[in-house]
Amino acid sequence: MAVERLAVTDRAAFLRRPEYRAVRVLALLGFVVLWELVTRTGWVSSLFLPSPLGVVEELVDMARSGQLFVHLGVSLKRLLLGFGVGATLGISVGIAVGFFSLADAVVQPLIAATFPIPKIALLPLLILWLGIGEASKVAVVALGVFFPMAINTYAGVRQADPLLVRAAVSFGAGRWSVIRKVVLPSALPMVFAGLKLGAGTALLLLVAAEQIAADSGIGFLITQSGNLMETTKLMVGLVVLSLLGLLSHWGLASLERAVVRWRHT
Repeated sequence: MAVERLAVTDRAAFLRRPEYRAVRVLALLGFVVLWELVTRTGWVSSLFLPSPLGVVEELVDMARSGQLFVHLGVSLKRLLLGFGVGATLGISVGIAVGFFSLADAVVQPLIAATFPIPKIALLPLLILWLGIGEASKVAVVALGVFFPMAINTYAGVRQADPLLVRAAVSFGAGRWSVIRKVVLPSALPMVFAGLKLGAGTALLLLVAAEQIAADSGIGFLITQSGNLMETTKLMVGLVVLSLLGLLSHWGLASLERAVVRWRHT
């Protein structure tokens, strides 16, 4: 156990080293330079793959005109609502199923039966139930976030040290106090792992929903640009999605380092 903890600590220290960060930045810059060379030399037509500089110029033009912010604002609203609802429900259900045997017996089979269903396949049904407006898109994102959150939280609760739980009970801690002070702190690493998975899933489902039934949003922008053969605008949409994914990952990683400090020392 001590050896495993030492290995984790060494790896965390290595990931914080400036050399490692420099390698990541150089790898990204190398990819962009290679992309620019491929387009400038004419190996690939700009109709099929616009250059990075062309994409940046188009992004700036769309930002100046306000078109980009209209689509981005709509997508962010759907994304944050769906992610918030799905994460809250997932954490609550995961704690209940992990801590209470009756909830485990009732909910576990339901999760096992519904988790394998592709969530985007439920969008037509959600549109029938909730209409073609915002509610169905938020709901499909929330469903996609709910399952990884519930499963990871459940696993984190189950990994809580029984000795710590028994010690808290022996000192007179009530059920909710045990959950708040022992079970939840033990489950936090798995909860954050679920948040990271849920963030990626939320982006995927958001774009898919906006491509099927929407008249605004980043997914709609990508679909419309593809239909009109406006490849540069299409690439702008993809770059924005990539940036959203990076920002969500960095934000959650920073929050995890602040909340679960004992894991990163």
